Amino acid sequence: MIDGEQILELTHEETSVTVYPAAGARIGQIDVGGQPLLVDVPTRHERKPTMWGSFPMVPWAGRIRNGRFTFGGVDHQLTINHRDGADRRQAHAIHGLGFDRVWEVHDVQRTSCTCSLRLDWEFGGIATQTIAVFDDRIVVTLQIETTRGPLPAEIGWHPWFRKPDRLEFSPTQMYRRDDLGLPTGELVEPTDGPWDDCFVNTHPIWLHYDRSSAPIVRIDSGCDHCVVFDHLDHATCVEPQSGPPDAFNLDPHVVDPSAPLARTMTLSW
Repeated sequence: MIDGEQILELTHEETSVTVYPAAGARIGQIDVGGQPLLVDVPTRHERKPTMWGSFPMVPWAGRIRNGRFTFGGVDHQLTINHRDGADRRQAHAIHGLGFDRVWEVHDVQRTSCTCSLRLDWEFGGIATQTIAVFDDRIVVTLQIETTRGPLPAEIGWHPWFRKPDRLEFSPTQMYRRDDLGLPTGELVEPTDGPWDDCFVNTHPIWLHYDRSSAPIVRIDSGCDHCVVFDHLDHATCVEPQSGPPDAFNLDPHVVDPSAPLARTMTLSW
């Protein structure tokens, strides 16, 4: 406990990872031989829950347009928790139900931990995240399973990396965005950056830095989508996702008792 806040520290040789169970089970920092890979952890009173660390996004990733979608022939309304501007059309449900919740901690070891969260929405479900630390990488696994009937779901992660000198990736397609910045469902050829876009991507992504420790950070995942946001001077977000933003209005995964949704993200250097 630090200032009353539970912080887990996982270590393997020169790599250490801090985990904040009460802040969405997010990774606060990854330190490799004294070199932090993520943006600095803000003080508790300065924190904005979507702006630091690497947090799991579950049971959806990115924005759901106006928090509305139809599933099983029934219209549903999510709680609005994000506004992009004064226009009513820019009020959305963003990044799921877990990033600002307290997760339950299970099975803490020196190099790994597991946290879980019962999802507070009409479909129920349980999200589970496991973080394992090695000297040259961390491996993060996220899963959602149903506790009732079928539910719509997408999962992913939102890491805030320190600004790289260069980002290298080879997406095959990119989602066209509408006037609100949300995917239309149409796929187009990828454009040059800067980006706040969702890509179809199954290849590794490399972040290049001019520094002696961890000069290259590689992002691999079992996800076939990735959002890249690099509009800020101090950080770049590379967000592996199982589907695009607003997926509930496009073509979401469906989780049922026989088919949980699980993905893995590996960060290596």
